[in-house]
Amino acid sequence: MRRNGKELLSLGLIALTLGFLIALTYRTTNQVVRTVPYDRAHELTLELRSLSKERADLEAQAQDLRYKLAKAKQGYSEAQSALEAEVKDAAALAGAVPLEGPGVRVVVNNPPGTLGGTVFAVRDEDLLKIVNDLRAAGAEAISINGQRLISTSEIRTAGSFINVNLQPIAPPYEILAIGDPEALQAALDIKGGIVETLRDWGVRIQVEKLSQLTVPALNRPLRYDYARVAETGGKG
Repeated sequence: MRRNGKELLSLGLIALTLGFLIALTYRTTNQVVRTVPYDRAHELTLELRSLSKERADLEAQAQDLRYKLAKAKQGYSEAQSALEAEVKDAAALAGAVPLEGPGVRVVVNNPPGTLGGTVFAVRDEDLLKIVNDLRAAGAEAISINGQRLISTSEIRTAGSFINVNLQPIAPPYEILAIGDPEALQAALDIKGGIVETLRDWGVRIQVEKLSQLTVPALNRPLRYDYARVAETGGKG
Protein backbone atom coordinates (compact mmCIF):
# COMPACT_ATOMS: atom_id res chain seq x y z
CA MET A 1 0.00 0.00 0.00
CA ARG A 2 2.85 2.40 0.84
CA ARG A 3 4.43 1.68 -2.46
CA ASN A 4 1.25 2.53 -4.22
CA GLY A 5 1.05 5.73 -2.22
CA LYS A 6 4.54 6.73 -3.22
CA GLU A 7 3.79 5.92 -6.77
CA LEU A 8 0.63 7.99 -6.61
CA LEU A 9 2.56 10.84 -5.06
CA SER A 10 5.19 10.62 -7.77
CA LEU A 11 2.56 10.52 -10.43
CA GLY A 12 0.87 13.51 -8.84
CA LEU A 13 4.09 15.47 -8.76
CA ILE A 14 4.78 14.56 -12.36
CA ALA A 15 1.25 15.57 -13.36
CA LEU A 16 1.55 18.84 -11.45
CA THR A 17 4.92 19.58 -13.02
CA LEU A 18 3.56 18.71 -16.45
CA GLY A 19 0.56 20.91 -15.91
CA PHE A 20 2.76 23.79 -14.82
CA LEU A 21 4.95 23.37 -17.88
CA ILE A 22 1.89 23.25 -20.16
CA ALA A 23 0.47 26.39 -18.54
CA LEU A 24 3.83 28.18 -18.83
CA THR A 25 4.18 27.14 -22.45
CA TYR A 26 0.65 28.38 -23.24
CA ARG A 27 1.33 31.72 -21.58
CA THR A 28 4.62 32.23 -23.37
CA THR A 29 3.09 31.22 -26.71
CA ASN A 30 0.19 33.59 -26.13
CA GLN A 31 2.59 36.46 -25.41
CA VAL A 32 4.57 35.68 -28.54
CA VAL A 33 1.38 35.58 -30.59
CA ARG A 34 0.42 38.97 -29.22
CA THR A 35 3.91 40.49 -29.51
CA VAL A 36 4.83 39.44 -33.07
CA PRO A 37 1.89 41.11 -34.83
CA TYR A 38 2.46 44.36 -32.88
CA ASP A 39 6.14 44.53 -33.81
CA ARG A 40 5.31 43.75 -37.43
CA ALA A 41 2.63 46.40 -37.50
CA HIS A 42 5.02 48.93 -36.00
CA GLU A 43 7.62 48.03 -38.57
CA LEU A 44 5.09 48.36 -41.41
CA THR A 45 3.92 51.69 -40.04
CA LEU A 46 7.47 53.05 -40.05
CA GLU A 47 8.00 51.72 -43.57
CA LEU A 48 4.72 53.30 -44.72
CA ARG A 49 5.76 56.64 -43.27
CA SER A 50 9.10 56.40 -45.03
CA LEU A 51 7.43 55.53 -48.33
CA SER A 52 4.92 58.36 -47.88
CA LYS A 53 7.73 60.86 -47.32
CA GLU A 54 9.63 59.50 -50.31
CA ARG A 55 6.50 59.81 -52.47
CA ALA A 56 5.93 63.38 -51.29
CA ASP A 57 9.54 64.24 -52.16
CA LEU A 58 9.17 62.68 -55.61
CA GLU A 59 5.91 64.56 -56.22
CA ALA A 60 7.62 67.80 -55.21
CA GLN A 61 10.49 67.07 -57.60
CA ALA A 62 8.04 66.22 -60.38
CA GLN A 63 6.15 69.47 -59.77
CA ASP A 64 9.40 71.42 -59.85
CA LEU A 65 10.40 69.74 -63.11
CA ARG A 66 6.98 70.48 -64.64
CA TYR A 67 7.36 74.13 -63.63
CA LYS A 68 10.87 74.33 -65.11
CA LEU A 69 9.67 72.64 -68.30
CA ALA A 70 6.78 75.10 -68.61
CA LYS A 71 9.17 78.04 -68.13
CA ALA A 72 11.57 76.57 -70.67
CA LYS A 73 8.77 76.15 -73.20
CA GLN A 74 7.60 79.69 -72.51
CA GLY A 75 11.13 81.01 -72.94
CA TYR A 76 11.53 79.05 -76.18
CA SER A 77 8.21 80.36 -77.47
CA GLU A 78 9.13 83.94 -76.61
CA ALA A 79 12.57 83.54 -78.19
CA GLN A 80 11.02 82.03 -81.31
CA SER A 81 8.49 84.88 -81.55
CA ALA A 82 11.24 87.47 -81.11
CA LEU A 83 13.36 85.76 -83.76
CA GLU A 84 10.44 85.59 -86.20
CA ALA A 85 9.74 89.29 -85.62
CA GLU A 86 13.41 90.12 -86.30
CA VAL A 87 13.32 88.07 -89.49
CA LYS A 88 10.19 89.87 -90.66
CA ASP A 89 11.72 93.28 -89.89
CA ALA A 90 14.93 92.35 -91.68
CA ALA A 91 12.99 91.09 -94.70
CA ALA A 92 10.99 94.32 -94.81
CA LEU A 93 14.12 96.49 -94.56
CA ALA A 94 15.85 94.43 -97.24
CA GLY A 95 12.88 94.78 -99.55
CA ALA A 96 12.43 91.02 -99.73
CA VAL A 97 8.68 91.17 -99.08
CA PRO A 98 5.92 93.45 -100.39
CA LEU A 99 4.58 96.01 -97.93
CA GLU A 100 1.21 97.67 -97.68
CA GLY A 101 -0.17 100.68 -95.86
CA PRO A 102 -1.30 104.29 -96.33
CA GLY A 103 0.76 106.71 -98.37
CA VAL A 104 0.90 108.65 -101.60
CA ARG A 105 0.98 107.88 -105.29
CA VAL A 106 3.03 110.29 -107.40
CA VAL A 107 2.86 110.20 -111.20
CA VAL A 108 5.55 112.18 -113.05
CA ASN A 109 5.37 112.60 -116.82
CA ASN A 110 7.25 114.61 -119.40
CA PRO A 111 5.56 117.66 -120.96
CA PRO A 112 3.51 116.83 -124.06
CA GLY A 113 5.67 116.37 -127.16
CA THR A 114 8.92 116.34 -125.19
CA LEU A 115 11.62 114.05 -126.52
CA GLY A 116 13.83 112.18 -124.11
CA GLY A 117 17.14 113.88 -123.47
CA THR A 118 15.94 117.50 -123.91
CA VAL A 119 16.19 120.02 -121.11
CA PHE A 120 12.50 119.64 -120.35
CA ALA A 121 12.52 115.86 -119.98
CA VAL A 122 12.39 114.32 -116.50
CA ARG A 123 15.90 113.35 -115.44
CA ASP A 124 17.21 110.76 -113.01
CA GLU A 125 18.18 113.49 -110.54
CA ASP A 126 14.58 114.79 -110.57
CA LEU A 127 13.25 111.40 -109.51
CA LEU A 128 16.01 111.10 -106.93
CA LYS A 129 15.07 114.46 -105.40
CA ILE A 130 11.43 113.43 -105.16
CA VAL A 131 12.44 110.16 -103.50
CA ASN A 132 14.72 111.97 -101.05
CA ASP A 133 11.91 114.39 -100.09
CA LEU A 134 9.61 111.43 -99.45
CA ARG A 135 12.24 109.68 -97.33
CA ALA A 136 12.88 112.86 -95.36
CA ALA A 137 9.13 113.04 -94.66
CA GLY A 138 9.15 109.53 -93.16
CA ALA A 139 8.39 107.26 -96.10
CA GLU A 140 8.98 103.66 -94.98
CA ALA A 141 8.90 101.96 -98.39
CA ILE A 142 9.18 103.40 -101.91
CA SER A 143 9.00 102.02 -105.44
CA ILE A 144 9.32 103.51 -108.90
CA ASN A 145 7.50 101.78 -111.76
CA GLY A 146 7.39 98.55 -109.74
CA GLN A 147 11.06 98.72 -108.72
CA ARG A 148 11.49 98.60 -104.93
CA LEU A 149 14.04 101.05 -103.62
CA ILE A 150 16.45 99.89 -100.93
CA SER A 151 19.73 101.28 -99.58
CA THR A 152 21.72 99.90 -102.54
CA SER A 153 19.28 100.92 -105.26
CA GLU A 154 20.46 103.33 -107.91
CA ILE A 155 18.55 105.85 -110.03
CA ARG A 156 20.61 106.96 -113.00
CA THR A 157 20.36 107.72 -116.68
CA ALA A 158 21.47 105.04 -119.11
CA GLY A 159 21.14 106.12 -122.73
CA SER A 160 17.61 107.32 -123.40
CA PHE A 161 16.21 105.60 -120.30
CA ILE A 162 16.43 105.96 -116.58
CA ASN A 163 17.62 102.82 -114.81
CA VAL A 164 16.35 101.75 -111.40
CA ASN A 165 17.94 98.63 -109.95
CA LEU A 166 19.64 98.20 -113.35
CA GLN A 167 16.20 97.98 -114.98
CA PRO A 168 15.24 100.60 -117.60
CA ILE A 169 12.01 102.47 -116.89
CA ALA A 170 10.12 104.92 -119.08
CA PRO A 171 7.61 107.70 -118.41
CA PRO A 172 5.14 108.09 -116.93
CA TYR A 173 7.01 107.41 -113.70
CA GLU A 174 4.80 106.09 -110.91
CA ILE A 175 6.23 106.53 -107.43
CA LEU A 176 4.54 104.74 -104.54
CA ALA A 177 5.48 105.65 -100.98
CA ILE A 178 4.12 104.22 -97.70
CA GLY A 179 3.94 106.60 -94.76
CA ASP A 180 1.79 109.36 -93.30
CA PRO A 181 -0.14 110.63 -96.35
CA GLU A 182 -0.43 114.16 -94.98
CA ALA A 183 3.26 114.45 -94.19
CA LEU A 184 4.33 112.97 -97.53
CA GLN A 185 2.08 115.27 -99.52
CA ALA A 186 3.18 118.30 -97.52
CA ALA A 187 6.85 117.46 -98.24
CA LEU A 188 6.14 117.44 -101.98
CA ASP A 189 3.96 120.55 -101.97
CA ILE A 190 6.53 122.70 -100.18
CA LYS A 191 6.98 126.08 -101.89
CA GLY A 192 10.09 126.19 -104.04
CA GLY A 193 10.52 122.43 -103.86
CA ILE A 194 11.28 119.98 -106.64
CA VAL A 195 7.62 119.38 -107.50
CA GLU A 196 6.86 123.07 -107.94
CA THR A 197 10.05 123.54 -109.98
CA LEU A 198 9.21 120.65 -112.33
CA ARG A 199 5.68 121.95 -112.79
CA ASP A 200 7.12 125.34 -113.75
CA TRP A 201 9.06 123.51 -116.47
CA GLY A 202 5.87 121.95 -117.77
CA VAL A 203 6.36 118.50 -116.20
CA ARG A 204 3.02 116.91 -115.35
CA ILE A 205 2.92 115.73 -111.71
CA GLN A 206 -0.02 114.27 -109.83
CA VAL A 207 0.11 113.60 -106.08
CA GLU A 208 -2.65 111.41 -104.68
CA LYS A 209 -3.14 110.45 -101.05
CA LEU A 210 -4.23 106.83 -100.55
CA SER A 211 -5.48 105.03 -97.47
CA GLN A 212 -4.02 101.75 -98.76
CA LEU A 213 -1.38 100.92 -101.33
CA THR A 214 1.14 98.13 -101.91
CA VAL A 215 4.84 98.57 -102.55
CA PRO A 216 6.19 95.47 -104.32
CA ALA A 217 9.16 93.41 -103.16
CA LEU A 218 12.59 93.70 -104.71
CA ASN A 219 12.58 91.58 -107.87
CA ARG A 220 16.27 90.68 -107.81
CA PRO A 221 18.23 88.62 -105.27
CA LEU A 222 20.44 90.34 -102.74
CA ARG A 223 23.99 89.08 -102.61
CA TYR A 224 27.41 90.17 -101.45
CA ASP A 225 30.40 89.07 -103.50
CA TYR A 226 33.08 90.63 -101.33
CA ALA A 227 31.54 91.77 -98.05
CA ARG A 228 31.44 89.36 -95.11
CA VAL A 229 30.07 89.60 -91.60
CA ALA A 230 32.84 90.92 -89.35
CA GLU A 231 34.01 88.57 -86.60
CA THR A 232 33.64 90.11 -83.15
CA GLY A 233 36.48 89.90 -80.68
CA GLY A 234 39.10 89.58 -83.37
CA LYS A 235 42.42 91.34 -83.48
CA GLY A 236 42.36 94.97 -84.47
